[in-house]
Amino acid sequence: MNVNIQTVRFDADSKLISFVEKKIGKLSQFHDSITSVDVYLKLDNVVHAIKDKIVEIKVNIPRHEFFVKHSCKSFEESFEEAMDAVITQIKRRKEKMAA
Repeated sequence: MNVNIQTVRFDADSKLISFVEKKIGKLSQFHDSITSVDVYLKLDNVVHAIKDKIVEIKVNIPRHEFFVKHSCKSFEESFEEAMDAVITQIKRRKEKMAA
């Protein structure tokens, strides 16, 4: 599984990167043929005082792609919610394929 983490409009600290990598590693227990995972960490509304943290996760498996975008006030919270959503998508896809 190839993991690619990109930050937009800021530089992520090593704590955030290791948090993301640890959580992404758990995806392999939901689907065994994941080829790559792209994670995009973005800051929104940089002009205004309120900065929303946006997390986008793209998971690629053969012949299918899962995509989730979530925003909250912290990257950890955004990432947790996005991970839950992508795991739900993967589980649903597996159920459809089994049926």
